[in-house]
Amino acid sequence: MEVPEISEGLIEIVNVAREPGKRAKISVRSKDKDIDPVGACVGMRGSRVQSVVQELRGEKIDIVPYADDQAKYVCSALSPAKVDRVFMDEDNRSMEIIVPDDQLSLAIGKNGQNVRLAVKLTGWKIDVKTEAIAADQQEEGYQSLMNIPGIGEVTAERLYNEGLKSVAMIAATDVETLSAIPGIGEKTASQWIDAAVKIMEQKAGGEKSD
Repeated sequence: MEVPEISEGLIEIVNVAREPGKRAKISVRSKDKDIDPVGACVGMRGSRVQSVVQELRGEKIDIVPYADDQAKYVCSALSPAKVDRVFMDEDNRSMEIIVPDDQLSLAIGKNGQNVRLAVKLTGWKIDVKTEAIAADQQEEGYQSLMNIPGIGEVTAERLYNEGLKSVAMIAATDVETLSAIPGIGEKTASQWIDAAVKIMEQKAGGEKSD
């Protein structure tokens, strides 16, 4: 009722995620390239959306633009937080989102509300980390990979960037996948996987004895 462009079919509401009475996120897209879907829904100085907020007794409403680029869509869904980098895992439909250190609480929201609504809105699993946490985990990943005989710092970095971020991930992969990385032959891949499996078995044995 407040946004005629919606009733006229010029703007489409793609999805809605709500925690009634608290907060909602709505993704919209325009069928007319000359119409800004978010601006039309917000209205002049927020007049349109404020009318809806009042009707819902103060429920906060975030209106975000839908994008075919799913990484861009998820970043918009996490607003008002700013995002630095995105790592996408399409097979598991999950994203690792790296935010500046001062944006973590904003991205997650009170009691996890912001990220929870973004997950519902987009349908993607979202793991939010700060730059500091990501750097620590990256360093930890490098170090663990270098426990495998034959893997030095340069190779560890390459494997990490290919998504094989730990000994456990090397142990769980197969020769075909590992040898598909340029410069790694099947024999080497097999040796690294065997070594990784042994390291994981030793670790599991140590934890049981503890």
